[in-house]
Amino acid sequence: MRGMSAANGKALEGAAHVAQSIADILTTPVGTRVMRRDYGSLLPELIDQPITPAVLTRIYGAIAGALMRWEPRLRITRIALASGSAHGAFTVHLDGHRTDVPLASEYTRLSLPLIFR
Repeated sequence: MRGMSAANGKALEGAAHVAQSIADILTTPVGTRVMRRDYGSLLPELIDQPITPAVLTRIYGAIAGALMRWEPRLRITRIALASGSAHGAFTVHLDGHRTDVPLASEYTRLSLPLIFR
């Protein structure tokens, strides 16, 4: 699939386009898109919660649920989180298989720095 970079308007495709789409899905709060109220993830609601085992489980669930619903080009096999340097920033590490390429068995690893403001 080919699209446009949100940063500079240039053409974007492949893993870079998938990564941009995933970042958009995860940072968009559910209910904020006018014509698609169920688009996004519950992750923005969980970011300011104290990190307890229960909240961490909800964060992983919010990531997996949103990506299973809104990003059919990636079949996730592993999610890992790393804290960022700023408040509200962290990196999501995703492993999985791309479903939009001929070699669907090709393993994909994406690292997405996310900042919630």
